[in-house]
Amino acid sequence: MNSAPTTLTTRKTASHPGSVSLWIGKVAGGLVLWAFLLLIVVFTLFPVVMAVLGSFKTNAEVTTGATFWPSVWQFQNYVKAWKGANFAQFTFNSLFVATITTVGALLVASLAAYAVDRREFAGKKLFVSLLASTMFISIGAVVLRPQFELMVHLNLQKSLWGVIIILISGHAATFFTLIGFFKGIPKELDEAAMIDGCSVYGIYWRIVLPLLTPGLGVAGLFVFRNAWNEYILPLVFTMTKPTLQTLTVGLASLRYGTSAAAETHIMMAGACMSIIPILVVYALANKSFISVTSGSVKG
Repeated sequence: MNSAPTTLTTRKTASHPGSVSLWIGKVAGGLVLWAFLLLIVVFTLFPVVMAVLGSFKTNAEVTTGATFWPSVWQFQNYVKAWKGANFAQFTFNSLFVATITTVGALLVASLAAYAVDRREFAGKKLFVSLLASTMFISIGAVVLRPQFELMVHLNLQKSLWGVIIILISGHAATFFTLIGFFKGIPKELDEAAMIDGCSVYGIYWRIVLPLLTPGLGVAGLFVFRNAWNEYILPLVFTMTKPTLQTLTVGLASLRYGTSAAAETHIMMAGACMSIIPILVVYALANKSFISVTSGSVKG
């Protein structure tokens, strides 16, 4: 009569150690994951925090590194950085280069992605292969001379337009980012619009481009960031015209003051101010990231 309850109790007791071990394993795995993520956050944010705190310190405090917090908060560092780097002019130059580059790169890359995804033409696979190969070859400063000579022939060697054209031409990553979004737009929409008498470019402008807005936001953020942080090209093209220097080039001049002494605290203040436009652009493009995430979960 009592054998069945005894057997059930024995089974529960036997399975109890396994469930405890499973629970301990999950907890340990969660702790390891959170420790790893916390480590990544620390390594990512630590330089930013140190730069922000250093921008409020004296040069001696930054150089010696004796204190973590500023003994006296030096707010005048930002005033010196604004005046010393000619921030108003250089910020305008950077915004001009980054904005035009972003619009141009998105237009060129989206048209190229539209043609590759929606049309059939000779040499299509070769074009995609050549474009993909440029993403894995980093020749850096080797191409500066031919690029500069090309702009000399176009009479753009003393203009920011030379920098913009070169930056727009390097759109391989943007192309492959957008073509991934093109795959999610049904081709039946193109066929329906074509039946209604819409042209190829009309389909691109009126139907495909509005549906591509999340992808444009994501790709545009990275294009803007790269153009904003570009240093070598603006440095080369503005050597004879300092008034055309971008903010990255102007910040480098803050490294040394009028007495040829290193002024790291002033440069840190300028670097902190230069981050603000990137944060604003990210805030504007944040909805695009949310749309991409929600779309992937919904799909």
